[in-house]
Amino acid sequence: MNFLAAKFSVSSPGRAEGARPGDPDHLATSRLPKRDGRVKPGHDISICGAGLIADPLGALYWPEHGLLAVADLHLEKGSSFAVRGMLLPPYDTAATLARLARLVTHYAPRVVVALGDSFHDGGGPARLAPQDREALAILQRGREWIWIVGNHDPEPAAGIGGEFRETLALGPLTFRHLPQGAAGEVAGHLHPCARIAHRGRSVRRACFAADRTRLVMPAFGAFTGGLNVRDAAFADLFGTYAFTAHMLGEDRLYAFSAKRCLAD
Repeated sequence: MNFLAAKFSVSSPGRAEGARPGDPDHLATSRLPKRDGRVKPGHDISICGAGLIADPLGALYWPEHGLLAVADLHLEKGSSFAVRGMLLPPYDTAATLARLARLVTHYAPRVVVALGDSFHDGGGPARLAPQDREALAILQRGREWIWIVGNHDPEPAAGIGGEFRETLALGPLTFRHLPQGAAGEVAGHLHPCARIAHRGRSVRRACFAADRTRLVMPAFGAFTGGLNVRDAAFADLFGTYAFTAHMLGEDRLYAFSAKRCLAD
């Protein structure tokens, strides 16, 4: 697959047309035509000329290359806890793959990149239920599928298709699991969440964390928690709190300066 070089920068989010006074600031609602003719909101993030779409489900799409990226699926987390005697509903893998199927159906990507911690532990692939294994195989048909290794799943696994890599470098972009603060990286691992005060109440949501040179993706898995963007780990990564938290809404994203977000 040929990928053209591109540089990263994050555009200033704009207010949606018709936003009411008191609505969250920087509401972004790009209208994307769905394959069935309906409209789906998206959130445009321009990274030094590379037009990316941050989807409200927590995925990142690069239309120019037909690339869909997700992070921290943590498949089979429920069964991992069950092995240790901590019972959780055993439906997390099916729920996560169903959400991913919605994205694959909408964007019809040529390549899917999973940015590490795709399974909650190294034994997760072997514990996949037959129906979940088949659902994964269906999602992979007709496209490239790249598993970036993570700290929960550092070794390649058999029987789950795709190819395994430590990182994926595409021009100036580097897709990896652990963020290192390098320019042009798209990473996972930190499970960013943001908390804001709005109309007398506090709202906490998963988010994309980004400045002009790097982006950390929200965790996509059904049973994943989140780390507040006011945590020192984000200040260490970005060197400041002058980055943007693109909070996931029900059908759109809301962008706030991390300086405005609240600590837990």
